[in-house]
Amino acid sequence: MGLCHGKPIENRQTQFENPTIPGEDVPAVNSQTSQTSNFPFHSPSPLHSAFKNSPANSSVTSTPLRFFKRPFPPPSPAKHIRSLLARRHGSVKPNGASIPEENESEIVLDKNFGYSKQFVAHYELGEEVGRGHFGFTCSAKAKKGSLKGQDVAVKVIPKSKMTTAIAVEDVRREVKILRALTGHKNLVQFYDACEDYDNVYIVMELCKGGELLDRILSRGGKYSEDDAKAVMVQILSVVAYCHLQGVVHRDLKPENFLFTSKDENSPLKAIDFGLSDYVKPDERLNDIVGSAYYVAPEVLHRSYGTEGDMWSIGVIAYILLCGSRPFWARTESGIFRAVLKADPSFDEAPWPSLSSDAIDFVKRLLNKDYRKRLTAAQALSHPWLANHHDLKIPLDMIIYKLVKAYICSSSLRKSALGALAKTLTVSQLAYLREQFTLLGPNKSGFISLQNFKMAVMKNSTEALKDSRVVDYVNMVSSLQYRKMDFEEFCAAAISVHQLEGMETWEQHARRAYELFEKDGNRPIMIEELASELGLSPSVPVHVVLQDWIRHSDGKLSFLGFVRLLHGVSSCTFQKA
Repeated sequence: MGLCHGKPIENRQTQFENPTIPGEDVPAVNSQTSQTSNFPFHSPSPLHSAFKNSPANSSVTSTPLRFFKRPFPPPSPAKHIRSLLARRHGSVKPNGASIPEENESEIVLDKNFGYSKQFVAHYELGEEVGRGHFGFTCSAKAKKGSLKGQDVAVKVIPKSKMTTAIAVEDVRREVKILRALTGHKNLVQFYDACEDYDNVYIVMELCKGGELLDRILSRGGKYSEDDAKAVMVQILSVVAYCHLQGVVHRDLKPENFLFTSKDENSPLKAIDFGLSDYVKPDERLNDIVGSAYYVAPEVLHRSYGTEGDMWSIGVIAYILLCGSRPFWARTESGIFRAVLKADPSFDEAPWPSLSSDAIDFVKRLLNKDYRKRLTAAQALSHPWLANHHDLKIPLDMIIYKLVKAYICSSSLRKSALGALAKTLTVSQLAYLREQFTLLGPNKSGFISLQNFKMAVMKNSTEALKDSRVVDYVNMVSSLQYRKMDFEEFCAAAISVHQLEGMETWEQHARRAYELFEKDGNRPIMIEELASELGLSPSVPVHVVLQDWIRHSDGKLSFLGFVRLLHGVSSCTFQKA
């Protein structure tokens, strides 16, 4: 089934030479901390390897010293993360003693999940088809009930491995997420959850077509652009669905996508939500979760949201198109440093022969600044995928976040964003038109903030409530604001950061400033600008705003215009 992290016997490391096609040679990692922190790349990373025989165990002292500006190489990120993972899941030390959480040894864990106790009566287990860090997956046949006679997959999670409260909650959350999200055509279908004294059993759809990784290997490590598009559309579709519900997968990789059959055009299914979690648009997660080759830079910095999944998809896209990993090293430490500091290569074959749209697509997913990265819905709207036959653009939660910020902005910033919106290309406007249509404008072509609530409730699942995204949507829809037409919606829903990540940003900004000069720029006093920005009296406005305004005519300068687009506030000045 592959619902866990790898197959039981096969050693993929022998199938290819580094640095091509990723296998399970560097494993998934999972740890949690209670605080966020931004650490430099030379400090001990919080990432862990759960594989005992991982190459991360090799000493980092073998790394050439030229990579470092200090006399001794930094400690391995794998060591620190190993202890964190042990604390989360109660891993066993070599001496046989478990590592409990604080006061964990004094707490009797409740491992009663309330699931059906009739597993043996309803299902007959078959052979093992996958094994991971926290359980194993078997094929099975249903003996009773609505699934009688049907082949299914059963993920078996031993309760003996649930030695911390966090581990118990991880299993409970995985079942809740699978139950809530099941129904999407590119997500493995959830059927049942059972338990007995020894195990929890998650009964799901059996996918017999193998992992995406195996298909990549069978093709010699490369997909054509058309075939890669078909894979990307399916991956992005299910991820966009999850993100709208406030669910971030956190372990997207080719091993966690299965084909339903051996057929060449078989549908692709996302699996393994064991590391998934809920997140609201205005919240950040801080626990370190993922697989080394696919982990996003902001995850290493312990402050991330759904954008982390988009980085992982960018890594998958890179692999599909060229057969190599974008970031590679012989140790986990080296991989993490590459993710944080190195840029993927687009100079070697086959990249020069691929379309410019394909290259732009991957680059915009592998942007180290998560604010400049495409969302799943935006990626589906990218010109590279625009003409795909099975394309449907879903509602995008980033629209809610951007419109909320717009409504709370000053009139001067709204005018600046309106000028920027007039520079958008046909493809960029197409995405916004799709989002506007999904919000259900009235016959006159206007939407109110109530439209935002109604639109998301049409796509609502139980996960949307568990993630508290509904609370966020209610807060946005409760803001007092008049109706807006499509032109103003474009100004409200435009992401300045994402535009800034494009090669054409300079042209957008200059053209927008020209339009702003004609229609919205006027003489403005520094004190008025300070008031527009909401600066507190403690901020030395004449010092920090003097280059925002031209001395010749008192109008906003180009530098001030660009800063205004970003929504600069007093907090920015205080941090500076």
